[in-house]
Amino acid sequence: MRVVVVTGASSGIGRATAIRLGRAGFTVVLAARRADELRKAADQIGTAVAVPTDVRDPAAIEALVARALEVNGRIDGLVNNAGVGGKSSILADDDVVTQMIDVNLLAPIRLMRAVVPTMLSQGAGSIVNIGSVAGEIGLGGTYSATKFALRGMTDSVRRELRGTGIGVTLIEPGFIDTGFNNRKNLPGPEIVAAAVESALRRPRRRMVVPVKYRAAITVANGLPFLTDRLYAGRAAKR
Repeated sequence: MRVVVVTGASSGIGRATAIRLGRAGFTVVLAARRADELRKAADQIGTAVAVPTDVRDPAAIEALVARALEVNGRIDGLVNNAGVGGKSSILADDDVVTQMIDVNLLAPIRLMRAVVPTMLSQGAGSIVNIGSVAGEIGLGGTYSATKFALRGMTDSVRRELRGTGIGVTLIEPGFIDTGFNNRKNLPGPEIVAAAVESALRRPRRRMVVPVKYRAAITVANGLPFLTDRLYAGRAAKR
């Protein structure tokens, strides 16, 4: 019985991921702030444990990991999915900036720190961090900054843990239909959930979902002046 912790599991990518993993035979520990939605998600899965959690609170993170260990004494996977967006401009209010940093960056770091000792003792485990294409192309203000930082942290942790049996994967979604996006004809969160399951079973360095965004990342990294021109004065309005 493989135990996987999924944060942000009450909706969107996190919920789709939790449901997919549950159907694939994993025991899923669901974490999110909205207790009612979390229980509804757990009811859809069956082999699930719902743990209402505010990932901004270090004590809540410790309690979440302790509850996960109660299942069978193991933590086989961690999916750091919880995330928040906000105003892209440098003029965003301080509370918006602080919340994005707390949820998008500090929480994944604290969660990794909380599960790695157990995974080291097991000699196995898999960590999947949900980044963003915005972590490769700076268009989202503080949101992009947190995802750039998460990318760097993921690279560092993967190298630190090389040879221990613990895999560390960064998944970078582009625009996904999670119910909060006005764009049309977007892929649903299931495409990311499929990538998460694949990464848990066979860790990789990075997965971009959908793959079409790889071209945009290559152009932005190779020809940054072109990206500057394309989005001059428009980046904060996206």
